[in-house]
Amino acid sequence: MMLQQTQVERVIPYYKKFVQTYPTIQALARAPLADVLKIWQGLGYNRRAKFLHKAAQQIVSTYNGKIPTDAAELESVWGIGPYTAHAVMTFAFNHDAVFIETNIRTVIIHHFYKDDESISEEDIANVLKKMLPHGEARAWYSALMDYGAYLKRSGVRINTKAKGYTKQSTFIGSDRQARGAILKELSIRPASAKRLSGLLGDDRKPQLSLQLGKLLKEGMIQKKGTRYQLPA
Repeated sequence: MMLQQTQVERVIPYYKKFVQTYPTIQALARAPLADVLKIWQGLGYNRRAKFLHKAAQQIVSTYNGKIPTDAAELESVWGIGPYTAHAVMTFAFNHDAVFIETNIRTVIIHHFYKDDESISEEDIANVLKKMLPHGEARAWYSALMDYGAYLKRSGVRINTKAKGYTKQSTFIGSDRQARGAILKELSIRPASAKRLSGLLGDDRKPQLSLQLGKLLKEGMIQKKGTRYQLPA
């Protein structure tokens, strides 16, 4: 879940700190959401922290602390979609699952659809199904991802040909930046709407006010009186 839309190099230090703080699913499930959000600060896409927290609580309450080993069942857990479910099936359990990640997409397009201009995720998945070596999914996908990263370093930039490709928006000026600024401030102390809406300058007050309302609605923050804070 940390790797969703985030590069490995950025994730590693956060991952190490996270698993040291919460070494078991039970420990994460018991933790206050505010503490989980604080340790996530700087990694971005903070809803993932809430989803991971809720996922841990769901796995403890519904599955007695055991992560489901069936992809369809795992997708019923908070914050887990098809990609994450099948990646977990592959790397945690070495199941013969099919999933598409940016580096894997690069390899398949480069070798099978180099001259095409519009490739569907289904096209890529069909190739992977035919190539997947039974019982060796973990090693196979690790190799594909490493090879895809090598191709990119070599100048191969062809993922825009894929229909399922979405380029990440620029961080500066984005709603992601606004939401991150609010959560970072609240990780230090409770604050008023006036304080929070002015964190990034007067010209961005409307944007921060809008995101403040969304964070409150999503349960990412709470309001007590006239001040906002992280959830207890």
